[in-house]
Amino acid sequence: MFPDRRSKALAIVLACIIAAVCLGTLYFVGDLARFQEGADARESQAALRDLKDPEQLEQRLKRYPSNTILKLVALANKDSIEIDAAALGLLREADPGELSTRINEGLSGGGNLKALGRDLKAAEDNAAGLGSRYDRLIKAVRDGIEQDASTLEGRTNRFATFMVMIDAQHAGMRALIANISAVRLEYFRAYDKCVALLANENGIKVVDGRITFRLQAQADSYNEAAAVTATLAKRLADLEAERKALRQSRLDGWKRWASG
Repeated sequence: MFPDRRSKALAIVLACIIAAVCLGTLYFVGDLARFQEGADARESQAALRDLKDPEQLEQRLKRYPSNTILKLVALANKDSIEIDAAALGLLREADPGELSTRINEGLSGGGNLKALGRDLKAAEDNAAGLGSRYDRLIKAVRDGIEQDASTLEGRTNRFATFMVMIDAQHAGMRALIANISAVRLEYFRAYDKCVALLANENGIKVVDGRITFRLQAQADSYNEAAAVTATLAKRLADLEAERKALRQSRLDGWKRWASG
């Protein structure tokens, strides 16, 4: 009986030692992970503190190639570039070109006002469907970013927070595209009215770059439509400036996230 008791005691002691080693290993690994996270946070804060231009982000990442936080910020910047490119590509589709130039060419016989009118109709259709087409394009971008971030970070709390910010980034661009789409639609419709007036009226002349009409009523209608187009053109220019500024504001948001 004594050898059996001794064997059992040794087995218990051995099991306790193994358990202690496992617990110690788990604690060490967890502590090492916490240390690495802290080191990543300090490195990312140092790298991003004075970063002003998104184009410089890749250079900073080369200095800290193993920093996960910086890699996620670079991934978010990639997303920002891709949604900008998608938006810009859609905005350029079915663009009727420099409208005032085409009007002058049409009035001087070097262009076709009716063809311009058809192009404006196509541009109106394009503007009306801009939002839905953007959504289809951007889904693939979002899915790719989610896959890359999951591979890089894993399904952690930080990953979840990252994707919430990515979705907010997409929502901001989606809202801007909706505004641009609505204003572009109004703009093309107003310009189409100008072109229709010019194409359907007789007695129109261009004197020193100014359009003159045979009847005052014609001139009043045209001037009213032209004033609307000028207002909408200013609004479109403001929205374009907002689109360009978004990338910098997104970077500022990611810098705050990395410092949090």
